[in-house]
Amino acid sequence: MTKGLKDGEPNGRDIYPDIIDHPHWQSPTRPHMSLYDRAAQFSPFDALTGYSDMISEEQRLTEKKIELSETALEKLNQKFKLIDDMLRNGRKPVISITYFEPDLLKDGGRYETITGQIARIDVVGRKILLSLPGAQGRQREIRISDITDVHGESVEWLEPGWP
Repeated sequence: MTKGLKDGEPNGRDIYPDIIDHPHWQSPTRPHMSLYDRAAQFSPFDALTGYSDMISEEQRLTEKKIELSETALEKLNQKFKLIDDMLRNGRKPVISITYFEPDLLKDGGRYETITGQIARIDVVGRKILLSLPGAQGRQREIRISDITDVHGESVEWLEPGWP
């Protein structure tokens, strides 16, 4: 019995005697490819293209938007009125705004806090324009409905005496 064959298996030398001892054919015009290069041409194959990205996206956590109570909304409204009065008097206070940033790919989002100088409050468009420090002329637009808190020296005095 030939080495490596199990009982009942045909012997290759018996089946292919006309080609078994011939040298491996090589192209006369192309160089022989190494085993490393041969393996490399198949390595980028990914049967589940995008699957790992989909799993990573699914694992990414988002938060739900918090609905503010009437008291919290009234408190925010008072702070916005105070800031608007400062803007009308020519002052541009520096404040920190905590707001909800909706996620573009899935339900929910995340809460972010940004600090800058109030440039304008757009009552009709219901948004605030914030000039960012160190960013020459760059402004950030934040919808008032996404804001959950406002902090800063100019509005902190409202906190202790709040009902």
